Order: sequence, then structure tokens, then C-alpha cells
Amino acid sequence: MLRKNLGLFIFLGAIVILFGWGCNGYNGLVNQDENVNQAWNNVQSDYQRRADLIPNLVASVKGEASFEKSTLENVIAARASATQMKVDAKDLTPEKLQQFQANQGQLSQALGRLMVVSENYPNLKANEAFRGLQAQLEGTENRIKVSRNDFNAAVAEYNKKARSFPVNLLAGSFGFKTKEGFKAEESAAKAPEVKF
Repeated sequence: MLRKNLGLFIFLGAIVILFGWGCNGYNGLVNQDENVNQAWNNVQSDYQRRADLIPNLVASVKGEASFEKSTLENVIAARASATQMKVDAKDLTPEKLQQFQANQGQLSQALGRLMVVSENYPNLKANEAFRGLQAQLEGTENRIKVSRNDFNAAVAEYNKKARSFPVNLLAGSFGFKTKEGFKAEESAAKAPEVKF
């Protein structure tokens, strides 16, 4: 009788341990997944801040009558394209993330051209509102970089947990899939050509 009860206690103890391990592993995955979602929301918030600054920047540039209209039109079109694409943190597929990054990259390039061309306009460079917006935009670009790095770190931590044994058994059972982070754009592999 005692031997039978001892076997039952061992069996029940093993069940409790496995259940506790499963709950702990599942809750850890949920926690990491939420960290990724929060980091993604921060990325989108910083990109939205940049998009919100652009109309004021364009308006201050328009005051310079001889400024290249095509440059402004490119910035406005790139902003429209970048703000139209919304990616839900729960649906971060590699394709959607790549498209989001491409749209934001086009906006970055258009803004870069705007800043380079603005150097040719002394009145614009002397405009206090333009200088202030330019400084805010530079600060926002730094925030975006930090947010993207934080997002990539959250994705890496999540992926480590989701792929590690034995948690990977739970991850597969409950639909926790590895996630993609931001990658360098293909154009970043080519060094810019500088001519004097």
C-alpha cells in the first residue's frame, strides 16, 4: 500500500513540476512577445514624430520662393507613402517589415536631398524656424535609430527564448514563431561616392 502511494506521489510530483515548467515557459514567451510589441510601438511612434515634423519643415521651406519644387514634392510624396503603411506588431512578417523599411527609407532619402539642397539657400539657412525644425528632425532621426536598435534587441531576446530547448517545444505548440528585426538596406552596402 505504501509502495503504491509512493508511486502515486512521485507521479503527481512529476506532473506538478512539468505543469509549473510549462506555465513558466509560456509566461516567459508571452513576456518576451510583449516586449517586442512595445519596442515596435516605440519605433512607429518615432517614425510618426518624424512624419509630423515634415509639414512644418516643408511650409518653412516653401517661404523661399526659388526653392526647387520637385524636391518638396518628393518629400511630400515620400511622407504620404510612409504614413500610409501601418504594420501591426502582432503581424510582423518579414515582407511587411521590409516594405515598411523601404517606405521609411524613401522618406529618409527625400529628406536628405531636401537638407542638401537647402544648403544652397542662405535665407533659408538663416531662417530660425527652419533651423529649429532641422534640429528637431536630426534629434528624431537619432530617436528612430535608438528605437530600431531597441526593437532588434527585443526581437533577439524573444527569438533566443523561442528557439531554446525545451521552451521551443512550447513555442511551437502555442504558435510563438521567430520574428524579424530591422536589417540594413541594400543600398547601405555601397559606400557613397564623394567627388570634389
